[in-house]
Amino acid sequence: MMSGYLSLLSDIWRSPNGRIGLVLVIAILLFAIFGPVLAVNPNKIAVQDRFQAPSFEHLLGTDNLGRDLFSRTAQGTRAALMISLMVVALSLLIGALVGVAAGMAGGWVDRGVTAFFDIISAYPAVILAMGLMALYGTGFANLLLVVTILFIPQFGRMARAQTLSLRHQPFIDAERIIGLPRARLIWRHFLPNVLGPLIVLASMNIPVVITIEAGLSFVGLGVQPPQASLGSLIKDGYTFLNQSWWPTIASAVTLALATLGSTLFGEALRDATDPKLKGHGR
Repeated sequence: MMSGYLSLLSDIWRSPNGRIGLVLVIAILLFAIFGPVLAVNPNKIAVQDRFQAPSFEHLLGTDNLGRDLFSRTAQGTRAALMISLMVVALSLLIGALVGVAAGMAGGWVDRGVTAFFDIISAYPAVILAMGLMALYGTGFANLLLVVTILFIPQFGRMARAQTLSLRHQPFIDAERIIGLPRARLIWRHFLPNVLGPLIVLASMNIPVVITIEAGLSFVGLGVQPPQASLGSLIKDGYTFLNQSWWPTIASAVTLALATLGSTLFGEALRDATDPKLKGHGR
């Protein structure tokens, strides 16, 4: 198993885009994990130090309240990654279970699940998220729930399609003939065959979730103060852009690098796991 992972990483590294994406992803992860540990208190106010340019004391400068931007950007990056990983993991799990169950059941169950997916997918993701957050209120739990609901249909559709393609394979029919229970059939054959494509889809959805979380925080519906978010940092920087542009630059560049790295890594992972696409990105 370890050799398989190393071979996959080797395929990703051979792709120029994959190499850039992997380096950026590792850098952002290290920044999110160790940045808040090494930095000062991100909520410490020092009004006399407001709008300072980058220096040895404040590597990315300070904001309108004199708070250290390196600390706050690291905290916001950690929040963005934590939310995106949790959303993708939950939507993958729920979508896989619902999609496989719908594909196996067929009939009205399949039609009902497909209709639910169509209803959710019919609305623009950001508009629907803003509406639900405005309706049910802000907070970490609501943010996690709302964004997860948005991404369940993508994973559910793929899981359903994979299930329908496997449903009448000879080895599945053989397992049915010997009397293997449906639950064990799903666990032993369907889920393992479905998870591969879903993991690739998950890697490509991470930058989308990061962007949605930043957008919601920008309009005040995401992560709430005093907790820092890349979106709220961009908003605060934009508000005082005529006095200092360092707050906007620090958070906007970090958000751009995080989304760019995860996008390139996801595309390279897709190419490395799809025989039809292998070698196209080299």
